[in-house]
Amino acid sequence: MSSAVILCNGAFPTTEYPLYLLGAADILVCCDGAFGRYLDAGFSRLPDAVVGDMDSVSPQLRQKYPSLFFPESEQDYNDLTKAMRFLLSHYSDLDTITILGASGRREDHTVGNLGLLMEFPRLFDLGCIRIEMVSDFSTAFAVCDSCELHVGEGRRISLFSADNSLRIKSEGLHWPTDGVVFDAWWKATLNRADEDIVRLHFSHPSVALIILD
Repeated sequence: MSSAVILCNGAFPTTEYPLYLLGAADILVCCDGAFGRYLDAGFSRLPDAVVGDMDSVSPQLRQKYPSLFFPESEQDYNDLTKAMRFLLSHYSDLDTITILGASGRREDHTVGNLGLLMEFPRLFDLGCIRIEMVSDFSTAFAVCDSCELHVGEGRRISLFSADNSLRIKSEGLHWPTDGVVFDAWWKATLNRADEDIVRLHFSHPSVALIILD
């Protein structure tokens, strides 16, 4: 099994954990404009692919590294989704995909990319592949049904869902979510874990976004 990183063109990681993930990944795919910033950061390893509509990558880099580029001109999906599609179609042994640089710099990109985390289970056959979006400040991932989260006591946690019929009963959170109606983004945010393990019980299979500090 292998791990992959998708590097987006948002805020470049600067803290130890995301930089470790960037350096340790078996496979690295850059969304187009992230390639130049990755090279500027001093990394000597070249990515395995640069994917996107190529609207934010220099012609000089395309001329210097032509074999790395896999352009996709369609505009129905953003470069992150194109990179995810590329990974899933070219590598069959993935167990982890970490998305870096997907937040910061532009709030609209940040919101859109977090929303995509909830869409990826519907768009792709992910099987047991774990997908996380990691920044200098947080880790975000989607869950699709009742689960246990080994987060550690005291960790801050927020929940989001686009399904206002979903009810999530919780154990281990300081403020239980049992009565929350997910009809506004803020409804289950800014919580914290009072136990090492948080248990979420979904009323029915659906998608929720979890953000941990």
